[in-house]
Amino acid sequence: MIEVDGVSKAFSIPDVRRDTVREHVLGLFRPRHFRRLAVLDRVGFEVKAGETVGIMGRNGSGKSTLLKIIAGIYPPDQGTVHLGGSVTPILELGVGWNPALDAIDNIYLLGSVMGLSLGEIRAGLDEILEFAELVPFANLKLMHYSSGMAARLAYSVAFKAVREVLILDEIFAVGDAGFKARCVQRHRELSAAGHTILLVTHDPVVISKFCDRALLLEQGHILTEGSGEMIADQYLRLLTQQGPSSGLVASHR
Repeated sequence: MIEVDGVSKAFSIPDVRRDTVREHVLGLFRPRHFRRLAVLDRVGFEVKAGETVGIMGRNGSGKSTLLKIIAGIYPPDQGTVHLGGSVTPILELGVGWNPALDAIDNIYLLGSVMGLSLGEIRAGLDEILEFAELVPFANLKLMHYSSGMAARLAYSVAFKAVREVLILDEIFAVGDAGFKARCVQRHRELSAAGHTILLVTHDPVVISKFCDRALLLEQGHILTEGSGEMIADQYLRLLTQQGPSSGLVASHR
């Protein structure tokens, strides 16, 4: 369902920041130098239809960049991504929101962006609000929502919009215990229905409990892959190390 073949990605980072108008004007007469930041280096793996595959790695290892490339947000510098179905990404919470509109209007807005028809949104409106526990706040403008309320609403809309492939970035880190439990149940329902799920998390319990397989990403490479339990253990070992990950098995270099 997902085939990632030799994907590499780098970004150009300016050596000197220019935050003010004055700095930008003065900078017109000074050459600006950039350094190349390599984020992903020839990453390759496959996800079969119906699988739940997790990705773990320390901050800065390239996890979120990889998800954005798979979701079509970033183009790869090298390599290819092939998808066997429609993708619903839950990556950047709040993208597509209009804070001057209330929750109901924003559900229509974000639902349309995620590919739901007006009829599907209308039919699922109550379910979305109930899942997010926001029924009493349905007519409140989003500018008055807390970050947690907005996050719950975004995930609720996305869960309703799921097609063949679901891409999640730290889904189980949002909301209180009740909302997390509903997310866990929804994940199980989607998995049982045959959806393909790719998720990033720092939580070893999530990887061990929900993933058929997992990958460990380090410095833009897939360091190793295996069962959820194995990768959770490798990740915890990696966190206790100082410096590079030379002590771990590198099965996917």
